[in-house]
Amino acid sequence: MTVTAEGPLPTEPYDVAIVGAGVVGCAIARELARRPRLKVALVEAQDDIGQGTSKANTAILHTGFDAVPGSLEARLVREGAALLAAYAAESGIPVEPVGALLVAWDEEQLAALPRLAEKAERNEYRDARLIGAAELYRLEPHLGPGALGALHVPGESVVCPWTTPLAYATQAVRHGVDLHLEAPVRQVGRQGDTHVIGTARGVLRARFLVNAAGLHADALDRLLGHDDFTVVPRRGQLIVFDTFARDLVHHILLPVPTALGKGVLVAPTVYGNVLLGPTAEDLDDKRATHSTADGLAGLRAQGGRILPGLLDEEVTAVYAGLRAATEHDDYRITAHPGEACVTVGGIRSTGLTASLAIAAHVVGLLETETGLDPGPVRELRPVPVHRRPTGPEYGILVCHCEGVSRGEIWDALAHPIPPRTLDGLRRRTRARAGRCQGFHCGAAVRALLEEARKRPARK
Repeated sequence: MTVTAEGPLPTEPYDVAIVGAGVVGCAIARELARRPRLKVALVEAQDDIGQGTSKANTAILHTGFDAVPGSLEARLVREGAALLAAYAAESGIPVEPVGALLVAWDEEQLAALPRLAEKAERNEYRDARLIGAAELYRLEPHLGPGALGALHVPGESVVCPWTTPLAYATQAVRHGVDLHLEAPVRQVGRQGDTHVIGTARGVLRARFLVNAAGLHADALDRLLGHDDFTVVPRRGQLIVFDTFARDLVHHILLPVPTALGKGVLVAPTVYGNVLLGPTAEDLDDKRATHSTADGLAGLRAQGGRILPGLLDEEVTAVYAGLRAATEHDDYRITAHPGEACVTVGGIRSTGLTASLAIAAHVVGLLETETGLDPGPVRELRPVPVHRRPTGPEYGILVCHCEGVSRGEIWDALAHPIPPRTLDGLRRRTRARAGRCQGFHCGAAVRALLEEARKRPARK
């Protein structure tokens, strides 16, 4: 297993290099790991996997009922939902099948619901049904007044957005993929049939290249000589409410969607919290992941209409993520024959759901369009995301809000892809993610992280 975050990169050429270790890049690495003959590198600009859009989304496992019928996104979301559901069951990734309700608040929205039901049919989702106000309030008794009806989509689920890319990356690394962190790509060129990728840690060479750089996929595409799309970072701010709010909502509560996205929702999470958001703000800055007073005030105003009781509950966190919106209404997944390259761009909020299907599609394009000979396929050993607790350290609670033990923290710190920051440790264990946000456990968690840097890894 090779995971690096410092020092020069290997000089020996790889067969395939994937730029970007978000959920899609990690899924592609995992899919290529099924071809044991290939030498594969996963290259990430930041200090951990899933540091971009993947760590800050609404964590929904979509059915694809409202995708553009006939689009590549519609097909890959539909296929990916089934693949991820099966993978989650195998790996222990938390999933909760809560279902969704698209709530109509005025006559215009109510009139749009039959069209959305028809769209779901065209997307091969046949379980959606229209319900009236009486049934809607029976299903969601805490809903604000004035709702006229809804489209019930029972197949929608919530999933853990962080555990998923970590499972993919872990499986890839354990089956021979090299992960190189802290290696932002600055230049790309060709020498004969080899891509020469200049990074902050030196040069990496590969015969085939996959651009899965997320928010920066357009910039990398232009370095490769293409100008097929432009990424406009679309900021989504969200509010996380305490677990005491969980009894207020039983489904994902969605608005009737607009051209900017699915709009502001209220949704439970697999960890018992309630999410409100996201906003949809088109920006120029691909680093603008801060929350704003206006954005949060707007969310609270909308949340108060959807679920009035929510505003009486405690807020445990706020966060913001950037989605890779483009001028197109579909994914921009393009093979470049003769250039040994595939670009994976414009992967918006459905990318988590579609990730495994996107990976299979990309590897298919590498084979059929760019000339990669992937060789035989093998099955990968499952990678359970949670270790079975054994030993006294699992009885010592460090984070009481989330019930995280010292043993679980040590497991995360001894993982093949260990966290390098407190935030990375929180994403893996939820330590410091609860009601007190680390007020009581922060010093103890930091001490364990510092100690881990000095002691040998546990086996």
